[in-house]
Amino acid sequence: MSSTLLLAAASVPTTIAWSPKVAFVMIVANIVAIAIGKLTIAQPSTGTALPSPAMFGGMGLGALLGTTSLGHILGVGLILGLANAGVL
Repeated sequence: MSSTLLLAAASVPTTIAWSPKVAFVMIVANIVAIAIGKLTIAQPSTGTALPSPAMFGGMGLGALLGTTSLGHILGVGLILGLANAGVL
């Protein structure tokens, strides 16, 4: 089992180093995910309120955590895809 794990780790390509371009892609992905969540979540303000709800469009903590989780998943996919394509 450990040899399979080592073989899998050896075949993983090197990832791109952090840069402002990478941060910009992640920020944009999170903003897009928050906008999608704001438009599609039926009751975004249900649950624990945020300290500054107007800053996030009146979303509750659960909606914010869900949308930023989606944003990070989108961001990782975009960063890996753009790095693989040679754009980043």
